Amino acid sequence: MPSSFTVAFVLGATPGKWSRVWRERLPETPLELVPSEQDEALAMLAAGTADVALVRLPIDRALESDRPLAAIPLYTERAVAVIPKEHPLAERDELSIAEVRSGLLVDEEWRAAVESVAANIGIAVMPQAVARALMRKDVVPRLIIEGPEWQVAVAWRDGSIDPLVEEFIGIVRGRTARSSRGTAGAVEAEGTDTSKRSAGASGAKKTANRGAGARASGAKVAPRHTAKPQRSRNKRRKG
Repeated sequence: MPSSFTVAFVLGATPGKWSRVWRERLPETPLELVPSEQDEALAMLAAGTADVALVRLPIDRALESDRPLAAIPLYTERAVAVIPKEHPLAERDELSIAEVRSGLLVDEEWRAAVESVAANIGIAVMPQAVARALMRKDVVPRLIIEGPEWQVAVAWRDGSIDPLVEEFIGIVRGRTARSSRGTAGAVEAEGTDTSKRSAGASGAKKTANRGAGARASGAKVAPRHTAKPQRSRNKRRKG
């Protein structure tokens, strides 16, 4: 077993809930969480200094590495507008995208953008989780109706056969301790079982529907025939 398992994660991602599950299942392998910028997290993956990374899509899957990157989307983040606390729009709970665009948009890296908003330079748009992480007293976040969205994903070097990578993927996808190992195989098997159950349920439903439809239309439904037990040919005759 390796001395530790390293997870790089971008601002706003929350690996804490998964790290608790990891410690319960694999107490012998410490989990190292490394906060990173997006480019840093991807570079760590390419160099092999991170085993997996929590990043935002899209990513360059052929990131100058001996192995391309693979990724599975985990959840979607809504957008918020970060505005000065004394701004007229701060009185609203939600803003339309048109209202946001009517102001001066700050196009900077998110940390720098919050500083510019606090200086009353303009309005910044970012994921809700990022705004929560960077929040300060002189700015407020407001949800944007039908605004942009971001997808947070778990990424790793494709072709990895490391069972710990599959274990982590299983944890973030909500798999139980029994089914998380062999993630790819478990997903395929689960899909097959689900298809079989759906097909069986569909067939039973169709049979029931045909019987119900026939009764509703007044048609006769053929009764089910039960096989009668055959009498023995060697039955003793009464003398």
